[in-house]
Amino acid sequence: MDARQLSSPVESYLAFDIGGTKIASGLVTFSQDDTPLVEGAARINTDAMQGGDDVLRRLTGFVRERLEFWQSQGRAVRGIGIGSAGVVDSGEGVIVTATGTMPGWGGQRIYAALSAATDLPVYMIGDVGAHGLGEALYGAGRGSGTVLSLGIGTGIGGAYIDHGRLQTGAHGVAGHAGHVAHGLGEGFLCSCGTVSGHIEPVASGTGLASLYNRRLAEAAEGTFPADNTGASLQFADTSPVASGREVARRAESGEAFARNILGLSARALGQCIAGMGNLLDPSIIICSGSVVNAGDLWWQPLEQGFREAALPLVRATSLVKGMLGDNAPLIGAAAAARQAFEN
Repeated sequence: MDARQLSSPVESYLAFDIGGTKIASGLVTFSQDDTPLVEGAARINTDAMQGGDDVLRRLTGFVRERLEFWQSQGRAVRGIGIGSAGVVDSGEGVIVTATGTMPGWGGQRIYAALSAATDLPVYMIGDVGAHGLGEALYGAGRGSGTVLSLGIGTGIGGAYIDHGRLQTGAHGVAGHAGHVAHGLGEGFLCSCGTVSGHIEPVASGTGLASLYNRRLAEAAEGTFPADNTGASLQFADTSPVASGREVARRAESGEAFARNILGLSARALGQCIAGMGNLLDPSIIICSGSVVNAGDLWWQPLEQGFREAALPLVRATSLVKGMLGDNAPLIGAAAAARQAFEN
């Protein structure tokens, strides 16, 4: 049965989105016509560098505080849904692995901690999966059979949703879209530790900055790469950038070098997305995240790269922007909890 056809009365779930910088929360209520409403947005700093034990302690306190708040308002909470950074084991409620941005997060036992703090059932999926599930069920992918969702921000992640169900793979790592290979990424250090050519270190927000600064240094040395980024150097602000947002700002202001870098990165990512589309043949592909806000100077070469590399039948697949913004992972986490508790 399609997961979107689950029948239930009006129900509310307390949802949490755990990332490296913040833990966000909201009460997600599904109406009788299956429309989600997010209320009471709140957040705390993750302070991830304090270690996984500290993050779990802060999460537990935050969950208890938000639950007490909603109960004081007379609101009934059916359960808790969590979207967390890292590779998660949804069955055991354990963080299997996490990157260096959240040291000590791997191995944390989320269900055990929250079960001791509340009397509610808890269900957890990955944060990018939660975002994708939210968009697939209630956002840009609503009504589509199969959805490929991509989050393009500080890093790059993905999720594949088949008729309302998140597909996580044999090891829980399905959807790691940033770790697809592309020649543009060769020699750039990826968050996974490789320098063999993943797309994330040249197409995420931080990757855009890395690509800009590397090409700027090469241009100054006269060692232009084959992509000819050096041809527009005379129009560049020769100072390095601190973020992908700065690359986009310089491109928007008319700097030819920044426009070249932005287009080069987006086109390469589009080619990678085409490869994913060729493999999965989704009904729709959704792109969300801060980099998507770079505008047409980024979006148009992304589409160009996709059309160039996609198979003829895949080329017609709609490539669209996400609709739900920061609410997507909260809605997705709540939806995953509802699916789990109703089974």
